[in-house]
Amino acid sequence: MNTSFWKAGHAPTLFAAFLYFDLSFMVWYLLGPLAVQIATDLDLNAQQRGLMVATPILAGAVLRLLMGFLCDRLSPKTAGLLGQVVVIVALFCAWQIGIGSYEQALLLGLFLGFAGAAFAVALPLASQWYPPQHQGKAMGIAGAGNSGTVLAALFAPGLAALSGWQNVFGWALIPLLATLVILALVAKNAPERPKPKAFGDYLKALGDRDSWWFMFFYSVTFGGFIGLASALPGYFSDQYGLNPVTAGYYTAACVFAGSLLRPLGGALADRIGGIRTLLMMYTIASLCIAVVGFNLPSATAALAFFVAAMLGLGAGNGAVFQLVPQRFRREIGVMTGLIGMAGGIGGFFLAAGLGTIKQHTGDYQLGLWLFASLGVLAWIGLHGVKQRWRTTWGSAAVTAARV
Repeated sequence: MNTSFWKAGHAPTLFAAFLYFDLSFMVWYLLGPLAVQIATDLDLNAQQRGLMVATPILAGAVLRLLMGFLCDRLSPKTAGLLGQVVVIVALFCAWQIGIGSYEQALLLGLFLGFAGAAFAVALPLASQWYPPQHQGKAMGIAGAGNSGTVLAALFAPGLAALSGWQNVFGWALIPLLATLVILALVAKNAPERPKPKAFGDYLKALGDRDSWWFMFFYSVTFGGFIGLASALPGYFSDQYGLNPVTAGYYTAACVFAGSLLRPLGGALADRIGGIRTLLMMYTIASLCIAVVGFNLPSATAALAFFVAAMLGLGAGNGAVFQLVPQRFRREIGVMTGLIGMAGGIGGFFLAAGLGTIKQHTGDYQLGLWLFASLGVLAWIGLHGVKQRWRTTWGSAAVTAARV
């Protein structure tokens, strides 16, 4: 990464955006690593467990649209501070009052959706500081906050085993409060921000067919990442009999791979083009998920293929958001909300669907193969639009970025 990148924008804001996104993702995903322990205490079946871990994903998806709107109307920084306060209050109540039923777990998941909506704040906060040729790197670094899932997968099951899973909500408040202070003191809104968009602008954006393509592409890459991240603790426990802590470590390896490759995927897209990068990543992810669907005999073999799949999905996330600012530069707040919402909805259906299929068939095979098929459909769709994109808004005459 050359020095021109660091001189082009505002590094403290980029750091604050990453940290805010990282810790928000940690708590957004918190129910996933705790799912086995919570399900045991609350006597939940596989379908209920799947819906519990999927609820924050769906709530985050819907709230991303709201947070994108607040970013435009107020500012990315202000929207981030408001969302962080809501999450802190929700976790404090869960810690002090407790979660004693399936319905209360779902209610907490709804409030944790505000943490998932951090996506619609962190990316515009960082992106608006950087020119087109550095969008892939800037969006990749800010978006690497996906790595917060690693922290939750690594530490939440162990803390739950030591002090009880309800106390994990209290432990999570410490880094969240620190991040709130850092965001307030360090982050700055870009001096040149797009004018606020009216609600009609969101409807207008949905009238553009490219919006739907990006929403679909991201529902597979990000939806696959967060959906698998939420389902994998239960998968490793059900399929291979791993205890919650070990299943958490296996899941952490998978989500670390996906998080690590997001900024690298953005940088690769800057170098060879977002379309080419995304086509490669869909190929890798779909093949690996399809192989896991054959019910591999060992947890280690399944882990290896899941790690490879998450590498592809993570890099694909970075590639998608290298392309989005080129196509929707002036509507980045609106499109971040819409595309982020689609990604969350994809994750919800994957996490909930895997649990439902497991409950009714006794196996995850069908769910994994259906998801692999979606990756193939995304590859076909992207291949179909690449020529039009490269000769219109992605041509050398329009943008300095590689498309």
